[in-house]
Amino acid sequence: MQLSYLLRRLLYMILVLFIMSIFSFIVIQLPPGDYLTTYIMTLQTQQGFVEASQVEALRKQYGLDLPIYQQYIYWIKNMFKGDFGWSFEWRQPVGKLIADRLPMTVVISVLTLLFTYAVAIPIGIYSATHQYSFGDFFFTVIGFIGLATPSFFLALVLMYVFNRYLGFNVGGLFSAQYIDAPWSFDKFIDLLKHLPIPIFVIGLAGTASIIRIMRGCLLDELRQQYVITARAKGLEERKLLYKYPVRIAINPIISTIGWVLPGIVSGATITAIVLDIPTVGNLLYTALLSQDTYLAGSSIMILTFLTIVGTFISDLLLAWADPRIRYT
Repeated sequence: MQLSYLLRRLLYMILVLFIMSIFSFIVIQLPPGDYLTTYIMTLQTQQGFVEASQVEALRKQYGLDLPIYQQYIYWIKNMFKGDFGWSFEWRQPVGKLIADRLPMTVVISVLTLLFTYAVAIPIGIYSATHQYSFGDFFFTVIGFIGLATPSFFLALVLMYVFNRYLGFNVGGLFSAQYIDAPWSFDKFIDLLKHLPIPIFVIGLAGTASIIRIMRGCLLDELRQQYVITARAKGLEERKLLYKYPVRIAINPIISTIGWVLPGIVSGATITAIVLDIPTVGNLLYTALLSQDTYLAGSSIMILTFLTIVGTFISDLLLAWADPRIRYT
């Protein structure tokens, strides 16, 4: 892989981030009103009356008296300095809010990604090599159930079952006594006890989808002439399977990293809300509801960055997995 390709991809990534920053900032501004509109209505409910001078002072305080392009320039200039703006609703710097939630979001996303591929690829290989067997039908049915079941509904069912029959609360990532406690070995063990449920719930739909992709791609490869010829020459079945068809069939799976990684973060938003998991996804959801401009824009930028990085990683892995693929 040439250095020129890597530099060109880096420039493309910067360009896409820039375009998405403009697009996301405009979309956030499209609904009528802004955060201050809701805030003033709340003050009116509490105080009964809000003076015009107070409204104007609040608009200047939050920078909402500026034209939209000046607000965008202010946000981008400060972002290059590491300042992502001020959250109107949380009354905190956006960078601090995201930094508090990003590590746990990354941990859950990476573990879910590993779970998805570790489960889906072997099952997809088994289903393709045992086509129309009981195991193939079983995993096919499970796959369709996984695709059809909303993640938040599954989360609600598991919360009820675990709480009712096992006496274990699966909401959140920590038990009540560890939420505000400093990190310790016991708190880490408590985290490990709570992680399997969100990982399973969030990763189920992606796992079911990748099982179907792996099965279909491998079935196509197993019918190719080179496989039939190698088998006729007496090549060991396991060696034949993993050296050639699986390596080629796995290419579409590798390419899915570009959309699976951000999809886990953003697509699990409702699930994270149901399970009370502090992730960037539900932070973005609340920011969009309240029109918290800088918080919503920064969260969207992070999801865009994850998409770009995921696509770049998938390209590198494709070149490593398949020698026929070369980027120039």
